[in-house]
Amino acid sequence: MSLKMCRVIRISCVAACLVATLSGYSRVSGTRLANQASHSPALLVLNKSDNALAIIDPRTLKVLGTVPTGNAPHEVAASADGRLAFVCNYGTGPAPGNTISIIDIEAKKELTRLDLGPLMRPHGTTEAGGKIYFTAEGSRAVARIDPPTRRIDWIMGTGQDGTHMVVTTPDHSKLYTANIASGTVTMIRLAPVQGADSITQIPVGKGSEAIDMSPDGKEVWIAHRSDSGMSVIDTATDKIKATFQTAKSPFRVKFTPEGTRVLVSDPMSGEVVVYDASSHQEIKRIKVGGAPVGILIQPDGKRAYIAETQANKLAVVDMSTLEVTTVIDPGREPDGMAWAK
Repeated sequence: MSLKMCRVIRISCVAACLVATLSGYSRVSGTRLANQASHSPALLVLNKSDNALAIIDPRTLKVLGTVPTGNAPHEVAASADGRLAFVCNYGTGPAPGNTISIIDIEAKKELTRLDLGPLMRPHGTTEAGGKIYFTAEGSRAVARIDPPTRRIDWIMGTGQDGTHMVVTTPDHSKLYTANIASGTVTMIRLAPVQGADSITQIPVGKGSEAIDMSPDGKEVWIAHRSDSGMSVIDTATDKIKATFQTAKSPFRVKFTPEGTRVLVSDPMSGEVVVYDASSHQEIKRIKVGGAPVGILIQPDGKRAYIAETQANKLAVVDMSTLEVTTVIDPGREPDGMAWAK
């Protein structure tokens, strides 16, 4: 056989192998994509007294199952693909927590309990840009988890006391934490990082806990319980642009997906107060009872879920009528919630 013929045969074999490999990869990829598209949205609810995550079907409003977590879980975030839940195990007064439970939502199983080492009392958490950000209240810091590796890949101190909740801008360029004891909001620039200029402390008022970012990324609303006030921060300047009186004891604040209304929970009055996001005028007070704390609004804006922590209930609010339509029994002492798409 000639040298030229050998080369032709060799090249043909390589090409055939490459086609077969790519064809197999295509079939595998197609299967993976089909599997990724098959899972359904889920409402995730943490029950602090049960040390458990409840997984609820938002179509039927039935609890599909519960998964044990660490001690006294407070807040939860879902991964960008909706497959994993990251639960901050805050712990109790005598036993501060330093772990995050990583849970397979579909399998209803804790995959691992991530040891945070010196990062104590993980609390607020959010997904941004595929990463999971969380506060470490006991360590005056905020950190970030890379879901594929399940490792912490970034930590930044806030220098503030009671770093409790966290939100990010839609473009993931800035992060804001609510610092309860210091009465401040800390802005941390994520991209581009600019040395000392990457952190700004914004004084607002003691008890600054309830915080949310407007969907367009232009405003941060932060409530401070010491004076029942609400401060509105302009994210372009990181300065307060407006203040007004809100609920007696504002615990959580949440923008509707379209950004026109804002909900504020008040456990002392048993109400959720609804505001016009532009005028800051009160629209309605929704009586829910049971010490309302956590708030979650569906991505389509049709329903809001309110955690009645003392009643062990979840109130379901029709956002078109602003009325409670039904209640769910998720477990004992529900609080933090997340939506797994």
